[in-house]
Amino acid sequence: MNINLHIERLVLDGISVEPHRRTELKTAVETQLGNLLVSNGIDSDLQSNNNSRVVSGGLITLKNTQPINLGQQIGNVVYSGITK
Repeated sequence: MNINLHIERLVLDGISVEPHRRTELKTAVETQLGNLLVSNGIDSDLQSNNNSRVVSGGLITLKNTQPINLGQQIGNVVYSGITK
């Protein structure tokens, strides 16, 4: 099965990520989402629906704002949003 997920815009209110670390953040988000999708799958409702939708995953608690940790947290809430 192929899963195509396009995140057009990621809004991080009140969080500053240095420009040279944005790629690290992006990679961490993609890796975490990929791991969750492989291990837990996706709802059959989403598999059969090609429509785009806005996903609000929720809030994260900032314990560590290093890009890799932040990316993992973002990946978790995005996954939570697409599997509701």
